[in-house]
Amino acid sequence: MKILLSNDDGYLAPGLAALHHALAPLGEVVVVAPEHNRSGASNSLTLWRPLSVFTAANGFRYVNGTPTDCVHVALTGLLDGKPDLVVSGINNGQNMGEDTLYSGTVAAATEGFLFGVPSIAFSLVDKDWAHLDAAARVAADIVQHWLRVPLPAHTLLNVNIPNRPYAEMGTWRVTRLGKRHPSQPVIRASNPHGEPVYWIGAAGAALDASEGTDFHAVAAGDVSLTPLQLDLTDTRLLPALCEWTRGWRRPEQPA
Repeated sequence: MKILLSNDDGYLAPGLAALHHALAPLGEVVVVAPEHNRSGASNSLTLWRPLSVFTAANGFRYVNGTPTDCVHVALTGLLDGKPDLVVSGINNGQNMGEDTLYSGTVAAATEGFLFGVPSIAFSLVDKDWAHLDAAARVAADIVQHWLRVPLPAHTLLNVNIPNRPYAEMGTWRVTRLGKRHPSQPVIRASNPHGEPVYWIGAAGAALDASEGTDFHAVAAGDVSLTPLQLDLTDTRLLPALCEWTRGWRRPEQPA
């Protein structure tokens, strides 16, 4: 078993170290993570400059780029062969609802999925790493179960784990993504020169946290497992769009 492990909080993040420790008994775990915290980087690739890969004292390799860069470079240039699984996390904070569109944690797993490797993103719901050891144990349980009962290669899972002791952790629940209210307004401040600067506001509160959603599951103390897909086609709009285009006529050319 060969696991490629990455994250978006950086190679020094406690969540990465805890997950590496928990997965090590299950097989060979290779770490390729960002040099710095790249939360919110989404699926961005660095195309405007070359990337460098470094090796830390503990053997973790890190890249001066995004989470997607890390997995892309690992799969296309660093590793000798294709891993059996790509794992990302453990993230310092939840990735639920629309968070998945911005999340570097989910993006790292998504890049593995794009290369045909089953991939899992793990996030700890509340920040500050409370009960990180329990979350790492849950993540290892999920990976170990995948080893016993493999999911298809076209699997991309987004997992959110409550901050609870392991003995108090709820069951695994298969969920759909909930929805958030729009994010809070930007926070305006001034730099030392008196010029305005803007901090991105906090994520919006849950709008749809109904039963079956990731928000509902973690609120009940359960582990949320959401299967993701990448086809952004709005299939519901296809018939209406086809009808709309039928009414178009090419404008007559001027004489």
